[in-house]
Amino acid sequence: MENTDELKRVFDQFDANKDGQISITELRDVLKAMGSNYSEEELKRVMEDIDSDQDGYINFSEFSTFWSTSSDAVNAASELREAFDLYDQNKNGLISATELHQVLNRLGMTCSADDCVGMIKSVDSDGDGHVNFEEFRKMMNASSIPGNGDGSKP
Repeated sequence: MENTDELKRVFDQFDANKDGQISITELRDVLKAMGSNYSEEELKRVMEDIDSDQDGYINFSEFSTFWSTSSDAVNAASELREAFDLYDQNKNGLISATELHQVLNRLGMTCSADDCVGMIKSVDSDGDGHVNFEEFRKMMNASSIPGNGDGSKP
């Protein structure tokens, strides 16, 4: 089955030392290369979710099960990353008020620079004056996006 071969190739990309298992270090390295900065606590949670036999490693069977049950989540995460990247104009992993202002104006939304500073502040949980991907993800998950399925008005 082609899908299994493709999944095996993805698994092998994570499995850097080719021992047939993905360690937390290998998981961290791949996620970091993909632009995600997970904290140690978040990485441990991901490992616990996927590592069903709790041996500290993700084997191919666990990886396959996770992948098949989370393909919708993976697609949603991919779309979220694309949305973040749209705003992250200089590709430094952060959205500044200036970048937000440029993109919103390009999209035809009238918004002052001060408004953009306020928007950044409202989701900037670490206080660095920028929105990182994790803050962006939390903001998008917290907001209810219209036209997102069953909640439409009659």
